[in-house]
Amino acid sequence: MLAYVYPAMSVFWSMLWFFCFFIWIMLLFRVFADLFRSHDLGGGGKALWVIFVVIVPFLGVLVYLIARGHGMAERNMTDAANQQQALDEYVRKTAGTSSADQLATLAELHDQGKLSDEDFAKAKAKVIG
Repeated sequence: MLAYVYPAMSVFWSMLWFFCFFIWIMLLFRVFADLFRSHDLGGGGKALWVIFVVIVPFLGVLVYLIARGHGMAERNMTDAANQQQALDEYVRKTAGTSSADQLATLAELHDQGKLSDEDFAKAKAKVIG
């Protein structure tokens, strides 16, 4: 009733319903993503959850968040840790070694007699610049 008396209230209510709908759509996608990435739930359980969420959408999402919300957070943290570990490994692998490490390796090989003086000088010049 207030929306008809105050036009600004109509805009407020429209925005509120839009944002609530947007939040619910985001939750729906998160629930489906978590449902299909969950390894502790079998195919039949996943199918029942999907049917429940599709038939009774609002209640299904809320029940899923209540029943499996804690596991959802744990799976998100585990996935984030795995992604961070993969990124760290990739950076370590692609970054290679520093020039100081290369010079130390060259000096060690030269001291062991595996590199001649000329080869050591050429490799050192290549590493330095």
